[in-house]
Amino acid sequence: MKNTTLVYVEHEDRYLMLLRNKKKNDENEGKWIGVGGHFEEGESPEECMLREVYEETNLTLTDYRYRGIVTFVSDRYETEYMHLFTATGFRGTLKECREGELRWIEKDRIFSLNLWEGDKAFLKYLMEDKGFFSMKLVYRGDSLVDIHSRIYGESKRDND
Repeated sequence: MKNTTLVYVEHEDRYLMLLRNKKKNDENEGKWIGVGGHFEEGESPEECMLREVYEETNLTLTDYRYRGIVTFVSDRYETEYMHLFTATGFRGTLKECREGELRWIEKDRIFSLNLWEGDKAFLKYLMEDKGFFSMKLVYRGDSLVDIHSRIYGESKRDND
């Protein structure tokens, strides 16, 4: 079982998305995803997320939220626990990513991208500002065959 993080950095009603098109033998090849990666020994979810975002984008996150955990079960890949975050504050300038093409995408265009079917489910929760959630996505090959989720409370947004 592996642990990973994924963060959707928000800026001006856009998400920073990564088109996975540079890495060899990439299970996400050709898909648009957020930014993240695998835990290193001893890291917390927050430490992993912050490190991965900096390594892949050159951005240092200054405001972020832990939004949920997604369990991926597949007949092809090892079971994965993905710790999901959003971020609204950062400093730094984007750099080229070794794993793919980084691009700011308007939120209303996200679902027109080549996304995993399961990603659409949790992105909907993020965009609707649901509370902390757990979601289990079961894949056979590249096809989503089952989904279970539980929301642990609705979020209340502060008025800015």
